[in-house]
Amino acid sequence: AALHDGASAGVGATAVNMTGLEIVQNVIREIRSFVDQVYLPDTLAIAGFYKDWFRKGEGVGNFLTYGEFPSMGINDLDGLMIPRGIILNRDLSTVHPLELSAPDQIQEFVAHSWYSYTVGKDQGLHPFAGQTHLDYTGPKPPYAHLDSEASYSWIKSPRWKGKVMEVGPLARMLVLYASGNQEARTLVDSSLRKLGLPVEALFSTMGRTAARTLESKIIADAMQGWYDQLMANIRAGELETFNPALWEPSTWPAEARGVGFMEAPRGALAHWVVIKDGLIDNYQAVVPSTWNAGPRDAAGQDGPYEAALKGTELPDPAQPLEILRTIHSFDPCIACAVHLVDPTGEELLQVKVC
Repeated sequence: AALHDGASAGVGATAVNMTGLEIVQNVIREIRSFVDQVYLPDTLAIAGFYKDWFRKGEGVGNFLTYGEFPSMGINDLDGLMIPRGIILNRDLSTVHPLELSAPDQIQEFVAHSWYSYTVGKDQGLHPFAGQTHLDYTGPKPPYAHLDSEASYSWIKSPRWKGKVMEVGPLARMLVLYASGNQEARTLVDSSLRKLGLPVEALFSTMGRTAARTLESKIIADAMQGWYDQLMANIRAGELETFNPALWEPSTWPAEARGVGFMEAPRGALAHWVVIKDGLIDNYQAVVPSTWNAGPRDAAGQDGPYEAALKGTELPDPAQPLEILRTIHSFDPCIACAVHLVDPTGEELLQVKVC
């Protein structure tokens, strides 16, 4: 019943029906046409005039992706279109495994952040044990500059096994390429060949911008296959969209912990929750711009933004366009990376769940 034109039956605009599905098909066609005829050729054409930016803004050389677009389930690693994994030191010969829940893998540090930990500012905490205690020690606003030897950011510093990681389209394209994905290899190699550049050129400001375009091509082409699978399932009578038993509160455990993760457009995104006595005991979010924009850690390692800016020359310091080009290549969202805080450090909101 949900698949007929539901207007006369009072079905809402968000209902799945054949009219809506045909709109989806047309949108997919338009997206693929735009990417093939405008986005990809324009990127390559413009990149040809800025080849020097394929040698700038390299950053840390380590890349992380949680993996995305599962065919059978998010934990079926073989069924992920974009693989889960780690690349270290720009070495595309090896994709290292990533285990999200292991306590020694992902940790957040606050050595140069305006937060404090009960275990001390030099220790890292896995998000399951994460803490968000405001501890502003900077100058009174407005201020002209910050002491970067002390705390200087409202962003934490995530690390994988103590190493700085860049996330985002470049990380995904590199993991695809390194894992042997034929479409990614063909697309990357042909694009670099047109520009007369080696694969190492991807580790750059312009490489991030190009990776965003190349990824769009891969995803846009995959969308048609996903749509065809959806239509085949509908014709076969497979209309279920979720398991209602898992949404029944009486089946939920009194104590549990879990993580929801995905590859957001800006990169690896995860929300971590610990439940005790049927209530949320701890909740931490580690978002893409936290990975990329986080400050130095206790070991003195720069975050991806800071590392990418090292050595940047400013012909006109009054108009630092060179800084903007590199930071914009990460597609930053600082609002995503910082917890909501009150200027005076006071609590903003309490939520009571009965």
